[in-house]
Amino acid sequence: MKRDATVFVPGVVSLAASSRRTLKHGDTFAMFDEFGDVLEVERSPHGLFHYDTRFLSRLLFTLEGHRPLMLSSTVQTDNITLDVDLTNPDIFADDQLVLAKETFHVARAKFLWQASCYELFTITSYSASPARLRLALEFDADFADLFEIRGHTRARRGEVHAEVRNPAEVAFLYDAVDGLARASRICFSVKPERLDTARAEFVLELGARERRAIGVTIHCHHGEHPASDAGFFGALRRARRTRAATRAALPSIESSNTVFNSVLSRSSADLAMLTTDTAHGPYPYAGVPWFSTAFGRDGLITALEMLWFDPSIARGVLRFLAANQASAEDPTADMEPGKILHEVRECELARLGEVPFRRYYGSVDSTPLFVALAGMYWQRTRDRATLQELWPAVRAGLDWMQKYGDRNGDGFLDYGRRRESGLRNQGWKDSEDAVFHADGTLAEAPIALCEVQGYAFLAYREAALLAFDFGDRALAKHLEEEAERLQSRFEAAFWCDELGTYALALDGAGQPCRVRSSNAGQLLFTGIVRSERAARIVNDILSARFFTGWGIRTVGANEKRFNPTSYHNGSVWPHDNALIALGLARYGHMAEALRLTTALFDAAAHMHLRRLPELFCGFERRRGKAPTLYPVACAPQAWAACTPFALMQSCLGLEIDAASETVRLRQPRLPDFLDSLVVRRLSVGESRLDLLFHRQDSSVAVTLLSRTGSAEVEVLL
Repeated sequence: MKRDATVFVPGVVSLAASSRRTLKHGDTFAMFDEFGDVLEVERSPHGLFHYDTRFLSRLLFTLEGHRPLMLSSTVQTDNITLDVDLTNPDIFADDQLVLAKETFHVARAKFLWQASCYELFTITSYSASPARLRLALEFDADFADLFEIRGHTRARRGEVHAEVRNPAEVAFLYDAVDGLARASRICFSVKPERLDTARAEFVLELGARERRAIGVTIHCHHGEHPASDAGFFGALRRARRTRAATRAALPSIESSNTVFNSVLSRSSADLAMLTTDTAHGPYPYAGVPWFSTAFGRDGLITALEMLWFDPSIARGVLRFLAANQASAEDPTADMEPGKILHEVRECELARLGEVPFRRYYGSVDSTPLFVALAGMYWQRTRDRATLQELWPAVRAGLDWMQKYGDRNGDGFLDYGRRRESGLRNQGWKDSEDAVFHADGTLAEAPIALCEVQGYAFLAYREAALLAFDFGDRALAKHLEEEAERLQSRFEAAFWCDELGTYALALDGAGQPCRVRSSNAGQLLFTGIVRSERAARIVNDILSARFFTGWGIRTVGANEKRFNPTSYHNGSVWPHDNALIALGLARYGHMAEALRLTTALFDAAAHMHLRRLPELFCGFERRRGKAPTLYPVACAPQAWAACTPFALMQSCLGLEIDAASETVRLRQPRLPDFLDSLVVRRLSVGESRLDLLFHRQDSSVAVTLLSRTGSAEVEVLL
């Protein structure tokens, strides 16, 4: 998703093949192996990271000098804690058995909270007599920048110093090139028998059935921001209470299918874990490990797909992006006044300018998506105070679309990087080879992507409604006319009758990239497609060239650059499929929306933790074979996690109009794997509704279980 000539996601280490355990809180994330350890692997994002810097690069737990035996390893369903159960292997000395296996049980529990990693080792002896056990923990901190791990060769590097500060604490201090103080403090609740800058050793004398606990806390210090030091149980209580309070404020969904309930539960937990509290409200960070920060496009699409269920995400995303909207030109950052952020980074290489992503604006679609989401949020909530605050940013975004967004004056939003360090491609398919012609040659800038014109159309339409409601009827009329003109130009320039779909893009010479792509499917969501052509697009994207049985590929199987194991040229992206499903429902193709929903549900049911990843490979579905994982896909990924919610919205044809306090259900359906579905505490203005959906052959019976307020439900068959 975020790749260019100098900064890319490496293919050296396969995350799909590893047994990773992922935790995140705020600007901190961690990837451990199934033991709860961190072992050094070249170009691997394992470790404890804070602001994209690795504060812990090694953690190895041993019993009597050996790795323990694995019993179980689970990230709990709420994503807060990693629980690992271990036991000792047979231990020999001079060919004599000195410790029989399974004498000791070790429970490891660990979680992240406010820039610290808390861990508790609980050791229980099952020996019939007193026994002695030697434990050790090895550790290190390299303060590697995430972009180093991704393959960037840095110009300069600071030095790491380690010191034993007291009998129960080791500190690693990084003398950073950017001048920002960074340090890792490793603190033990029990004084080790021996402690140096690489290892802590404990010797326990345990009676029969005796239990001991050892706490280890790793604090990440970044600049002047102190790390939390609440203690294991105090921090865990706060983490759980915070998560429970967030969950209680949201609607809930429960179905007749226990597997689907697990998929929804994991998706909810992933979104909660990825969502970070900012000064402007909650923001869903894009994904772990590569994109654990604020991305404009990702946050906007996540908010858009969750808007019916949780509009607070949209509010936080819009306010954050408005606060970071460009107000000047900076070619090194692809920044122009009114443009919406692509990504923000606080790591050392970004702060030094060795990579351009500290505040980077190389995204052609973030700005129209921002404008569109602002209008959709207004229709969903009628939150006048927030929209009045956002209105100047919406106007600035519209100005950018008209002044800067069309580089060659052909009437379409397009892009082209202004420095070689920027992203070559600046739509959601932003890898080097993602935009190409039918013969496989890469398109040259400025490039106008088809779906971006749809986003612009949606932005004009939504902004027109917003302007009308805010009393600016002249602007509303102008924006409606802009939308109509754009739609006419788009149909004339992008439609390829011989393909039965729209071109992927127009290149800098105005030549269409006559490539069948999922981008055309996203156009259905935006509403720019004329009804007489929608059916042809639907037939195309659900044909065998696209539809794998697990979902819709990014490009058709007969295209020159098709490769089911590529990042953008043949893989399946859940968020892409979710937008397509919403488009199918918009144009009344409910049977196809159900088919796509079933495919993605089946894929999720096969995934580890029933978690949809960022993407997976686009191989055809085969009997007895699970979906093929993509080696460096993020999991969790925010816009993948929200996919099941968007799919449910598409199946139910669900729309919420806050102005009239009405829930509209257009041709509601349920897929065959669901007999019933209950949505509780759905907000509609000031009202709250509990709704029961029950499948009846080819239709759905809708029952209002309870209502607080005056909201109404309309079913349009």
